[in-house]
This record gives sequence, C-alpha cells and structure tokens, in this order.
Amino acid sequence: MGVTESLDEGSEERPGWRRAVPIVLGLLLILALGSLFYFASRASEERERALALQRHSYEVINLARKLDGTIAHAETLLARYVVSMDSTTGRQYQDMWRNAGGLIESLRRSTRDSEQQQENVKALSAAYASRGAILNDIALRTTYAQRLGALGRFYAAGKAESVKRLSDAVEATIESEQTQLRHRNLLVDQSQTQIDRLYNSSGLVGLVLLVAALLALWVAYGAANERIFARRIAAAEAARVDGLEAAVRARTEELQVAYAQLQTEVEERAQAEESLRQMQKMEAIGKLTGGIAHDFNNMLAVVVGGLELARRSLGKNTAAAARHIDSAMDGATRAGALTQRLLAFARAEPLLPDQIAPDELVLGMRDLIDRTIGDQIEVKLEVDAGDWRLWADRTQLENALLNLAVNARDAMDGRGDLTIATSRVTLSEKEIGQCRAGDYIRLSVKDTGCGMTPEVLAHVFEPFYTTKAVGKGTGLGLSQIFGFVSQCQGEIRIDTAPGEGAAVHVYLPRDTMLREATPAKVQPVALSSTKEERIQPLTVLVVEDDARVLGSTMAALKALGHRGISCDHPSKAGPTIAAHEEIDVILSDVLMPDMTGPEMVAALKAEIGSRPVIFVTGFAGDGERAAQMAGHHVLRKPFTLSQLAHSIALVTEESAPKPRRRRQKQSSA
Repeated sequence: MGVTESLDEGSEERPGWRRAVPIVLGLLLILALGSLFYFASRASEERERALALQRHSYEVINLARKLDGTIAHAETLLARYVVSMDSTTGRQYQDMWRNAGGLIESLRRSTRDSEQQQENVKALSAAYASRGAILNDIALRTTYAQRLGALGRFYAAGKAESVKRLSDAVEATIESEQTQLRHRNLLVDQSQTQIDRLYNSSGLVGLVLLVAALLALWVAYGAANERIFARRIAAAEAARVDGLEAAVRARTEELQVAYAQLQTEVEERAQAEESLRQMQKMEAIGKLTGGIAHDFNNMLAVVVGGLELARRSLGKNTAAAARHIDSAMDGATRAGALTQRLLAFARAEPLLPDQIAPDELVLGMRDLIDRTIGDQIEVKLEVDAGDWRLWADRTQLENALLNLAVNARDAMDGRGDLTIATSRVTLSEKEIGQCRAGDYIRLSVKDTGCGMTPEVLAHVFEPFYTTKAVGKGTGLGLSQIFGFVSQCQGEIRIDTAPGEGAAVHVYLPRDTMLREATPAKVQPVALSSTKEERIQPLTVLVVEDDARVLGSTMAALKALGHRGISCDHPSKAGPTIAAHEEIDVILSDVLMPDMTGPEMVAALKAEIGSRPVIFVTGFAGDGERAAQMAGHHVLRKPFTLSQLAHSIALVTEESAPKPRRRRQKQSSA
C-alpha cells in the first residue's frame, strides 16, 4: 500500500511538474524574445540615427560644393561685368555673391552642433568678407568707369591671398564633414552588424527553445511573424541605404563633371582676359602713340621748317634768319613742355616737394589767374585752410590750378564766375576713392559753364582726350593733374551735369611733419633763353653714353670757353678723375648702361671729393632715384648754352669757399 501510494503521489506530481516546465520555458522564451526585440529596436533606432547623421553630412558637403560653385560663378560674372560694363551683368554678379552669403548662413545653421565646423564656417565667413571687399572694390571701380584700374585690380585679385583663403576654408569645411561622414558610416556598419547578431541570436534561441515553442505555438508563431516583419523592414532599410549611396555616387560624379567644366571655363576665361588685356593695351598704346606723333610732328615741322628757312637766309637776310631760328626755338620749347607733361602723366616726372600753405598759394596766384583767363570772368577766392600745410611740388600744384582755371574759362566761353576755394576735411577710410583715413585739404575750382555729360566725364582723365577744337588743346591737362594728384597720394573728384557747370575737387593729405631734406635743384626748360653767363674757364668732366649728346655737350662747353673731358661710360669715370686732377665740375647723365649717374657719384664719393656735380637728364623717374639726386643740381634736356653756363656758374659759386668769394667781390669792386 505504501509503495502504491508513493507511486501514485509521484505520478500526480510529475504531470504538474511537466506542466510547469512548458510554462517556465514559455516564460523564458517570452523573456528571451522580448529582450531580443528590445535590443533589436534599440539597434534599429541607432541605425536610423546614424543614417540621419550620414544624410546630414551629405547635405553639408553638397552645400559646401554648391557654395564653391556659386563663388566661382560670381567671379565669372564680375569678370564679364568688368569687360563689358553691362549693368545687368553687374546686378547678376551682386545677386550671385549674395546667394553665396546665403549658402554660408545655411552652412552655419547646418553645422551648429559641431564646434569644429563652426570654426571652419567662421573662417569661411571671414575669407568671404575679405574676398567680397576686393571684388566689390573692383565692381565699384567698374561702376565709376575706371576700366583699366578695375582690370588691373581684377588681375591682381586673381592672384590675391584671399582666393587661397576662401578655397582653403571651403576645402576645410568639406574635409571636416567627410571625416565625420566616415565616422558615421562606421556607426551605420556597426549598427547593421549588431542587428545581424541579434537576428542570428534570435534564431539560435528559437532552435534551443523549439520544444517550448510547441507548447506556446501561438507565441512562437507571433514571434516568427514579428521576426519576418522586422527582417523585411531591415531589408527595405538596407535597400534604401544602398539607393542613397548610389544617389550620392551619382551626385559625386555629376559634381566632378561640373568641376571639370568649371576648370575649363576658368581657363577659357583667363585666356579671354589675357586677350582682352592685350587688346586694351594695344588700343591705349595706339591712342597714346597717335596723339604724341601728331603733336610732335607739328612741333618738329616748326623746328625743321624754321631751321631750313634760317639756313637759306644765312648770309642773305640776318634778321629773317634770326626770326626763323626763334620760330624753331619756340617749336622746340613746346616739344620740351609736352615731354614734361607726358612725364607727369606717366608719374615719371620727379616731384620737388616743399611744405606749402594752400591759402597763401591761392591768394598769390590771383594776378596770374586774372591775366590768364581774361577780364570777362569774375574770380572769387574762398580760402579756409587756415594753418594746415601740404607737402607737394609747388610748381606742379600751381600748374594744376592754372590748368583747371583755363579749362573753366573755355567751358564758360570766356564769360561767367570762377570760384577757387580751399577747405579742411577729415575723411574716413576710402570715403573718397582710395584715400586713407585722416585730415585732407580740399582745393576746389568751380565754374558756371556748360558742364559735362556722363560720356565726357568717363574719359576726361584719358591722355589726348579733348572736346576742344583742333589746335586748341592737347588733351593732357587733366591727365597731367591726375598723375600729379596720384603722386601726392590724393584723389580728384568732379561734380558736374550738362548746363550746370562743373566743380573739380582735389583732395591732398595734410602735412604735419617737420621737413629738413633739401630736394634736388632742377633747372626749368626754357629753350628760348639766349643770355649766357660770363664765368672763368673751367675743366668739366662730361659722363654721357650717347655719342651724339656727348659731342654736342663738348661743343657747347668749348663755345662757352670751358675745357671738356669726355667719358662715354660710367665705369671709366673713376680712372678719368684720377688722371685729371684739374677737373673742376662733373656733368653726368642720369640713365646710363650698367650704372646710373647717382649710383656712379655715390660709388666715387671719395674720388669726386668736394667737386660740384650737375645731373643732366630728360627722365629722372621718381622715388629712390630722385632721393639720390637730392642736394645736387639737375639740368633738364634739352638745354640752351645759357642754361648750361648758368648751371656751371651756380654750382661753382656755391662750392667756392666764402673767404674766396669775398676776395673776388672786393677785387671786382
């Protein structure tokens, strides 16, 4: 009985235990499957997040490449605007440049979660602003019809540091985003690997718990359906990712093709710009050559005709010969004046600056202006510069004011009101042209004449451009003034309208420094002078590389009673001085082979000693060479016998000891 009861109790307990096993297994299955689904969901979310970051990186890269293309397109439009000066092209350039700014703002918003990218975008914004300032200056010059200046600035801007900075900033943004993209691609791959492992684990759990699945078929069936559904989602997501990658590859290929096309366009544009610059250069040279040839041919005709007639009259009619010689001298004088005006326009005429009180200069020119423009024009002087001073060449400044007064007289047909004013102004950076911030003195010449049209105003500073009748103007007046003002680091502006007169404003920087340097003493060209200096015979060393000029100078010295020693190369000057201790004066050309005159004098300082030096030149340049000639006399080519005699007498008198000069004066008395 006890055994039977024990068996029965065991048989009753075993079914209960067996019934508990499937329940426990089912619970374990549910728990395992729930864990798998939970981690699979988390893995899917991580993958979705990684894919979103991946898409964001592609968008940032596309934005950066679009910005690069937009900037290149904007610069292409600016080049077309500078070439064609078409206002529609200028507006297209401005719109395209603003679009580039909008793309930078989009990049800033898109990368606000990345400190590194924010720094890159900040650098990109700075490079964009710097480049924009240069391009806007070029556009502004083009708007004010300064085509040659704009083309020069555009050519220089193409090699400017801002181009590299802007390109480097874009590339840095793209490279940084590509670095993040590689990291995000790695996250996508890791999330996919995790999902695959979870799904593999779910399969293993299903195999292990297959017995429990039989007891909980509906649970297993539902779980299987869920797994199938999840796999379909994963496959669809994988297919979508593959499609996105294919789209990115296709877009990348399109961008590469577009970049290649852009490179081709850039090369074609560079070739077109070079061709255009060459054409404009040849056009300017042609215009300049034609104008110079016309004026010089007229002057040479006067010189040649006068000399020919004088030769025919020699020995027959002395008075007629002298009259013809005077006519030839007048033509030569005009040619020398034209040369000086050309040098001033080319900024090759050396300035002899001095500290000038503008009010005193204007008031002192009152009588000269009255005599020049006639009695039918009322001249008003309004001076308000006070104690402010200028550092400029007094003669060139007086010539500039006189030229402006003559132009005003011609614009008023000899009748009207002419106002010459001085005033003090303080300008901010580039408020007027390229003027730096600071104090400026404004010289204004206003008339009540016919004024100028915009077409005339666009060409007034071009050489040989004139609206006057043939024979009444060379077209070099305003161009000479423009060159002089540029040398002084100033600006010139014209306010005018047809029928409303014109006002020319010259802005020159105020000078506040104490000046001690002594500029070179230049003899003016006055070929009509015939008076000769009476001086004692001297020995003069003539250093000149041109054989014809050397022979002419030697003959002139002989005619003046001096003894000349010729030297046809600056390298021979040292041995010549050593061989002739009796040399009193050195007469040297400035521009010579291998060594300039000032360089020769500086190299032979010990050999020359206290002997006076006279530099003879028709072109002295500016800057360093003018500074090297400081303290020496400069005689301009062409010169007369009287000018040569006066220069020699002047330098010998200045170099002579004071006691000796007093003895000479006493003896002469």
